[in-house]
Amino acid sequence: MLAIHTDRLLLRPFVGDDADFVFDVYSRWEVQRYIGAVPRVMASLSEAFDRIHAWQQLDDGVHGVWAVAEADSGKLLGTVLLKFIPASGSDLTVLPSGDTEIGWHFHPDAWGKGCASEAASAVLRHAFSQGLRRVVAVTNPLNLASQRVCERIGMSHEGLTDAYYNARCELFVGSAA
Repeated sequence: MLAIHTDRLLLRPFVGDDADFVFDVYSRWEVQRYIGAVPRVMASLSEAFDRIHAWQQLDDGVHGVWAVAEADSGKLLGTVLLKFIPASGSDLTVLPSGDTEIGWHFHPDAWGKGCASEAASAVLRHAFSQGLRRVVAVTNPLNLASQRVCERIGMSHEGLTDAYYNARCELFVGSAA
């Protein structure tokens, strides 16, 4: 996975040394409360290592999960993902939808500073430059902050859907020009 640079940010692959940060972010209810049909916080540092390993397996040159850091200091701020999104069904691991999802999770200290929009916009440009024609984002209907990010990065709101993750979500779609 190649690093992506923006004016303020560096998006790079996660490494094992990032496990403390991953645990810090994903063990917070305020971060996890809108993620998944049944949200839960990360319970141990070993889960953080496992998550990083799983993210590393998603890297195919187009899809992947990036650590988002301040370009000047290297301080980690959050995560942006670009991955295949599972269709709703009894087993989310075997029912691919054929769609690619963009998503983001940031440490609360980075909220409200435009970092999610800047990083997600860069990953969306990456997706389209790699030949993807359509990228979706799904948010919990109560997650207004993520819905605003979707709008800021140019995604169109398509309404409620239950097509992904066995959950009712707001669907946003970004299309290549």
